[in-house]
Amino acid sequence: MADSAGGGKGEGGGRKPRRSRGRPKPKKDDGKDRTGTPTLTRLLATRVLERVERSQAYADIALHQSLARSPLSGVDRALTTELVYGTLRWRGRLDYFLSHMLNQELSTLDPLVATILRLGAYQLMFSDRIPPSAAVDQAVRCARAVGNHRATGLVNAVLRRLSREWTTIVPPRLDDDPEDHLVHALSMPRWLARRLLDIYGAETAAKFAQACNQPPPITVRANRTRTDRDTLLARLQERFPKARAGKYGEDAIQLGHVGDLGRDPAFRDGLYSVQDEASQLVVELLDPQPGDQVLDTCAAPGSKTTGIAERLAGRGGVLALDRNPRRLKLVSQNVRRLELEGVHILQRDATLPLGDLTLPGMNEKGELPRFDRILVDAPCSGVGSLRRNPDARWRIDEKDPERLAEVQHTLLLRAAAVLRRGGSLVYSTCTVLPEENEEQIARFLETNPNFRRVDPADLPARLREIADETGTLNLTPHEHGSDGFFAARLERIE
Repeated sequence: MADSAGGGKGEGGGRKPRRSRGRPKPKKDDGKDRTGTPTLTRLLATRVLERVERSQAYADIALHQSLARSPLSGVDRALTTELVYGTLRWRGRLDYFLSHMLNQELSTLDPLVATILRLGAYQLMFSDRIPPSAAVDQAVRCARAVGNHRATGLVNAVLRRLSREWTTIVPPRLDDDPEDHLVHALSMPRWLARRLLDIYGAETAAKFAQACNQPPPITVRANRTRTDRDTLLARLQERFPKARAGKYGEDAIQLGHVGDLGRDPAFRDGLYSVQDEASQLVVELLDPQPGDQVLDTCAAPGSKTTGIAERLAGRGGVLALDRNPRRLKLVSQNVRRLELEGVHILQRDATLPLGDLTLPGMNEKGELPRFDRILVDAPCSGVGSLRRNPDARWRIDEKDPERLAEVQHTLLLRAAAVLRRGGSLVYSTCTVLPEENEEQIARFLETNPNFRRVDPADLPARLREIADETGTLNLTPHEHGSDGFFAARLERIE
């Protein structure tokens, strides 16, 4: 879609076209606009990528905000999304190829110029529906549109050369140099490439990285208080022909890779929530039962909180905590849309003592509040969700996992202090790094002998096949087709 219609004489009789009123009429986004301005899809993608690079903005939020204010059609919204996420996913590989076209380090360029080069390179190397000439031309127009006229010559020369020569460049092979292969061919930051090689070895690390570069399917969770999965699936297949039941989650449905769910009537009516299948399994592992009093210590944006509430079905209650008031509003919005009962929301930092917390019906004897079940879905590095959040790989610092591990340990200790004897606590993350997962549980159990891992035989039947011998869930994108998630269930024995 172009930004505006072109000026000049019309095709018939030389008459000037009438000045448009209000919003310009959209034009087909085929790269053939000759007004000198870039198409709106390219300009929006450039602006979103600039925000991600310049201010460490979250790509999904920045993209949503930009699209919400734009007049783009559904097709062009999908293209903008592909350009943003694709450029972020493959940034490492794009940089490697661009480095062969430049006489200077890419890092020495103006960051906005580097962003425009990456966006153009992505279209040249990964899109078979955008002609190379259009990709180059639109990149030059973007440079001009953002006010960097002096860079247009560089952008034009680099991308034209890339369009001719990129197929002759061969990135490092896995057998020859595993680390450089992960960095330059599979687009992993170097520190993470080293960690993946340590954890998995070369072959599996490459499979993990490849899976992280594939766009994930849209997965939803049926609201069991309003419908069931099979009924909802039949309804959704009318609008999403590729919809099918999830592989692991009992309420999970995969819709495919395209769809504007915000406009779907079943979503607006509260019949489902968007949630990756691995994330859904965390609540299945917690296994809340009607009548339970449940604490969710890091609740926002609320997908697991609402999943718990759906299983309670109005009997019992769930107390949702988060220290961020703006993110807590998302929990409230989801609860209202799904028409759930028994959810209580409180702004609270769960790294601080929680002994004063209570829910209606608790604490009649004035004792310390004791919850039946507690979920600690801890803040983490997010390494397991790189396919869904491709910008995270460039935002995470090598020192973040160690710093986050201390926060995670404190969250575990605070939550454990308010769990009743015989109660269950689930600790979960969306990462695959041991210091945030297995080592975190081992550290906790070493200093808390009144807790133990749940017996795998006591897990819900659906989870026994995918849990390991300790009853722990370790899901990965390359093995399970889901986000990478870790979840361990602990029981208080005294």
